[in-house]
Amino acid sequence: MGADVFELLGSMRFAVSLLMFICVASLIGTVLMQNQAANTYIDQFGPFWFAVFDKFSIWHIYNSWWFLLIMAFLVISTSICVLRNSPKMVRDARSFREYIRGNSLRSFHHRVETVSTATPAENLSRVQQWLSTQGYKSKVRHDGDSMLLAAKKGSANRLGYIFAHTAIVIICVGGLLDSELPVRLQVWFGGKVPITDNMLISEVPTSGRLSLANPSFRANMLVPEGAQTSTGVISVDDGVLVQPLPFSLKLNKFVVDYYSTGMPSSFKSDVEVTDPDTGKTFSQTIEVNEPLRYKGVTVYQSSFDDGGSKLQLVGYPLGGANNQPFDIQGVVGKATQISVNSGHQETPLAIDFSGLRVINVENLAGDTLPQPKAVIEHVAAVTGSAAGAKNDHLKNVGPSVQYRIVGSDGQAHEYTNYMLPVVLDGSSVFLAGVRETASQPYRYIRIPADADHSVVEFMNIRAALTNPALLNEAAARFAAKNANSDLQQPLLTKAAVGALETFSKAGFNGIIEKVPEPDREKVLGFAVPMIQLSLTELRDIVREQAGKPVVDRSGAAGPEADAWVQMTLLALANLPDYPAPVFMTLKSFEQVEASVFQVARSPGKNTVYLGCLFLIIGVFSMFYIRDRRIWVWIRPKGQGSEMLAAMTSQRRTLDFNHEFDRFKEAFKRLST
Repeated sequence: MGADVFELLGSMRFAVSLLMFICVASLIGTVLMQNQAANTYIDQFGPFWFAVFDKFSIWHIYNSWWFLLIMAFLVISTSICVLRNSPKMVRDARSFREYIRGNSLRSFHHRVETVSTATPAENLSRVQQWLSTQGYKSKVRHDGDSMLLAAKKGSANRLGYIFAHTAIVIICVGGLLDSELPVRLQVWFGGKVPITDNMLISEVPTSGRLSLANPSFRANMLVPEGAQTSTGVISVDDGVLVQPLPFSLKLNKFVVDYYSTGMPSSFKSDVEVTDPDTGKTFSQTIEVNEPLRYKGVTVYQSSFDDGGSKLQLVGYPLGGANNQPFDIQGVVGKATQISVNSGHQETPLAIDFSGLRVINVENLAGDTLPQPKAVIEHVAAVTGSAAGAKNDHLKNVGPSVQYRIVGSDGQAHEYTNYMLPVVLDGSSVFLAGVRETASQPYRYIRIPADADHSVVEFMNIRAALTNPALLNEAAARFAAKNANSDLQQPLLTKAAVGALETFSKAGFNGIIEKVPEPDREKVLGFAVPMIQLSLTELRDIVREQAGKPVVDRSGAAGPEADAWVQMTLLALANLPDYPAPVFMTLKSFEQVEASVFQVARSPGKNTVYLGCLFLIIGVFSMFYIRDRRIWVWIRPKGQGSEMLAAMTSQRRTLDFNHEFDRFKEAFKRLST
């Protein structure tokens, strides 16, 4: 049984089968983007196939257990093959094969016979001398009066097979050294346990820390500006291990340049390195393709991130009659607990600030943002759409903040809000985006900016829509201006109040749901202008209560005032699709950049280089060095001698035929 297993492991068919599996795995790893978030693969394949593929770890295929196992078996198989066949190949390369019988030369395809008047000794000397000038080494075997001259050239061809197969072993070993295998071996057999809980690095126990002498690792390290660290983090399964470094690294300054499109063109880090053993300190700039190498560790510039920027925001409740803004303090990368007062109750919220983008270069063309729903398109058709002409020019629209809100029910959504208003299709609006997961695009609502470039007036109108007294007053003013008679005014007031109440709770969907489908367009054609004109009156009432003058709608100011109310109408209609109890605007910020480094100790790199050198030598030897052998049998015949020569090679190419023809002519010439 053991001999059969050894025979299988050392067979060429087994090695080729392993290579086939590695090629298929490499193809998958090339086509499928590796090391992405799980949600990305769930959206791409679905939950069922994600669970199936996850068993085989195709998301990080080059470090999956089965890929490493195949690599290990390939090393074992090829090593057995080399150890078993190399001695025979070396013996064959060194052998002159002088044991061959002279008469057997007649069975060779490439042979030549001649008779010479010279003695056997003279012919032997001539042939030996010619073979020597052609680079052949020779050996003579005496058999009575006969002599057999065996010559060979290009025996290093055999070494090509040894070098090529050894190169496969060396390259695979180098790949295994630079893979996750050394770290996983410590997890499997060394008692290391990946950390899955949130904790400071100083709190990580010994079981979660790797040794400073760890022979091979590839870790990530995030360093904010002004901060210093001497540890990296290695992801293992669902947790991480902490990898200490033989030096500490401080980020003095991070510099990033941008293209006109807003994409980063280059980024670099000015760092200060301190050796704790000697106290030596030096500065260096790390750029993409220009890493730092020190004490056997290489630090690559990988990317950049936020290092904990400090944010000051203003929150506006989106529910109830409360319209009082409140301040919110936050730090990117940390969660903030707030409580939103809707006027009736306090709603606790957990806000996780995930990012701050200082530069946002956007194409503000009309088709770059999500279009409203069908009912909103109908509203736009009736009232006059704010979407229209396209602007194909890129523009920096200023900073934006990204955050996640987790409600008391555990539901979470991601949001992105721009700090400054942008002009879209002639209207100044604040963009507020929302999505359920990171794999989805943001859906935007447009909140109109007031004369102070804020959302205060819009938020006041939103809150006023929940006040019955203000709704009745706005409806009464609308009816007084638009009723055809005193008898019609109470009915119109009642209709306006009902439309405003329904609209404030569920948008236009609440209105059309109460109407049979054939009559919906007709009802919207009546309800939309009524709600818009009532909102105009409500705006004046809110401004009067705040001690501000009503909006002048006479002359040239009229279209601008109407456009603002139209945008308010559309924004209020979209608010039910904005599932947040609070709207936040960025007031100010203190940006802190952070550099993301990849830190690696890769001893397998030099091993792979050595394997590549061996592979070059092996391939060159196999394809460019031809093994040729010549046997010359010389025996006495009368006063002279009779000679029979044969020539052979592993590959009988056209060049070999030409070489034999030259040998044949020289052989006949030497025998005369």
